[in-house]
Amino acid sequence: MSLTLLTQLADFPASQWDALTPDTSPFTRHAFLSTLEESGCLGKGTGWQPEHLLWCEKGQALAAVPGYRKAHSRGEYVFDHAWADACQRAGIPYYPKWLAAVPFSPVTGGRLLGEAAAGKKLLQAIPDFLHQQQRHSAHINFSDAHTHAIMQDEPGWLLRLGCQYHWRNPGYRDFQDFLDQLMSRKRKQIRRERERVASQGFEFSWRAGHQLSEAHWDFVYACYANTYAVRGQRPYLTRHFFSLLAERMPEAIRVVLATRQGQAVAMAFSLAGGSSLYGRYWGCLEEFNHLHFETCFYQGMEYAIAQGLSRFDAGAQGEHKLVRGFEPVITESWHLLRHEGLHDAVADFLRQEREGVHAWAEEARLALPFHRPA
Repeated sequence: MSLTLLTQLADFPASQWDALTPDTSPFTRHAFLSTLEESGCLGKGTGWQPEHLLWCEKGQALAAVPGYRKAHSRGEYVFDHAWADACQRAGIPYYPKWLAAVPFSPVTGGRLLGEAAAGKKLLQAIPDFLHQQQRHSAHINFSDAHTHAIMQDEPGWLLRLGCQYHWRNPGYRDFQDFLDQLMSRKRKQIRRERERVASQGFEFSWRAGHQLSEAHWDFVYACYANTYAVRGQRPYLTRHFFSLLAERMPEAIRVVLATRQGQAVAMAFSLAGGSSLYGRYWGCLEEFNHLHFETCFYQGMEYAIAQGLSRFDAGAQGEHKLVRGFEPVITESWHLLRHEGLHDAVADFLRQEREGVHAWAEEARLALPFHRPA
């Protein structure tokens, strides 16, 4: 029995990795994670060095965790910058740390992949791994119920909660059927927003990965990169990432293009898996009123209804999603901090934060636009 460190996913057979990932999320598939590595999104100079962990018995991998050595906390969406700043002031090293996550995507899913018993053994080997590799902490972000069941009784790990907003489709016949479930004022607001976009002459078309040319990908990347450029930041993903992903897993890709007078001006990039649609990236080349809401939210909701998908995860944060029918969903992450003083301080903070997150989620439900029971 052994814990094995894998520094590039290309060295491990895709069929064996995917056999450990029975969930329907596209984000833990070998094709997605290896594309991030091979397209230059991760690796030297990025602060993300692949350090995937495998638990092997008799030469066979029974469990795995997609992991990374981090030299910073960017691109994670579970924010620990304050912990790192406090360590710096106290003269305590915080980086490098080890992170189990999907890079640049705050999406819940499997983190301890494979058999539960083997996953537990892998988890119990992480403290020694941190000591041997001189990592100061371990973090498992946006974990699923399977991971929770394994981790909840493990000593030393601290649970952190967050809140996202997901849209549920209980079986709407069409978008109007969804609107009929809303209070009158909220229904009128959404109709007005959609009418204002339509009055500007916008048309929308959905395409799967195999329906997109390199010229399309040039446009998608230009829009994606522009969302970072307007904030003075560099994009996490490279242009090559999109072409390579389209080559490796075109069946999971969904892109909606917004055109006006025959010219594409905006897009939203999503992935589909199982019964879920995952909205990931949005961008536009010009600013138009309400175009963001239409392209990123209403188009995705309408697509989910048409395809019979039960859930639309449009990304992290965004209280403005509540009035559009996106419900609060509690997310989980787990943190193992080697420094005893830091562990105790963070544990106290997280106890208070968890109470606040639960309270906020309950309060947020009051902002949902659906009819109230009589």
